[in-house]
Amino acid sequence: MEYKFSDRVSNLKPSAIREIFKYAADPEVVSLSAGNPSPEAFPAKEIAEISARVLAENPISVLQYSVSEGYTPLRQHLMEYMKKEHNTGSDNDDIIITTGAQQIMDLCSKSLINEGDVVICEAPSFIGSLNTFRSYNAKLVGVKVDSDGMNMEALESALAANPNAKLIYTIPNFQNPSGVTMSLEKRRRMYELAKQYGVLILEDNPYGDLRYSGDNVPNIKSLDTDGLVIYAGSFSKVISPGMRVAYCICPKPIFAKLVVCKQGNDVHTNIWSQYVCDEFITKYDFNAHLAKLREIYTKKADYCMALLDKYCAPKITYHKIDGGLFIWCELPKDVDMPQFCKTAVKNKVCVVPGNAFLTDENESCHSFRINFSTPTDEQLEKGIKILGKLANSL
Repeated sequence: MEYKFSDRVSNLKPSAIREIFKYAADPEVVSLSAGNPSPEAFPAKEIAEISARVLAENPISVLQYSVSEGYTPLRQHLMEYMKKEHNTGSDNDDIIITTGAQQIMDLCSKSLINEGDVVICEAPSFIGSLNTFRSYNAKLVGVKVDSDGMNMEALESALAANPNAKLIYTIPNFQNPSGVTMSLEKRRRMYELAKQYGVLILEDNPYGDLRYSGDNVPNIKSLDTDGLVIYAGSFSKVISPGMRVAYCICPKPIFAKLVVCKQGNDVHTNIWSQYVCDEFITKYDFNAHLAKLREIYTKKADYCMALLDKYCAPKITYHKIDGGLFIWCELPKDVDMPQFCKTAVKNKVCVVPGNAFLTDENESCHSFRINFSTPTDEQLEKGIKILGKLANSL
């Protein structure tokens, strides 16, 4: 039988990262391609305690259907926490719990984007979000990322050239894949431009709690007095990605549409996962847990950068990071980056080619992304040593 797919998905390609995972499944391959938290980072003991307690004392509360907006105590506690800790959220906002932050991108696209509308993205940017926007037939316009975040002159030019722009999508903290953090000056300028051109900002912040050095920079949502910013937060990197719990703080009219779209998507997010997250952030020492994560990742990041300095200089360069889980590496301009990544796989180390993160995957790119949170120290040294040997033999 001949299968006829919708226009929306007929041109979509599999995620380059997911395809690389197939090679990474080989136990002999060192995977520097994933974005998984470190095995040391999971509060497994606490999750087991919370789960055992609720299943013994009130099992129906986490086994029955629940409301689409999300588990009410978790919503209330998150709004209080975000307001207290990050000055994020106002009386004009509401919060919905979603099945991972990826669902926020999907619900926002479904609610706000018509075919042909423009989404302005950082270049490079997170491939999962880019593919979601593509699935709704949005036109993606990439804006280059400087060492302190999206280039504001290029953003203004993109807004002026695209009057049908609906969203500016940004990952301002320890951006995936570049590791860059947007300066406060640029955050304020982005907000001013969004207000001037009547465009919403979708602020994706899964890594904000994983800062190793320097001072925290206020969320763009904390600047929002005009209902322009949709904020996406997640427990994936700070509790567990497998539990699939994220949250979206947004203006109430947008919230109402997200709820309706979610009802047609998955009815509600896993209620057991929501219950566990709520208990963990309210009845355990969540800030101490975050401090532990920062300690784990500070050591791994410093070790990874030391290995890059030792084995990969001068052919592979990179920007030092202050947080997050990724390092963006650059090859000399005369090196074929996709071929380098393929050769690396043949030599038993996986990295993600940089063009996978561009709005136009055919655009020339000399960078690749590595992740340091998942591999052991031994695997990190082995993998980076191979990359350095390949690069310096070119």
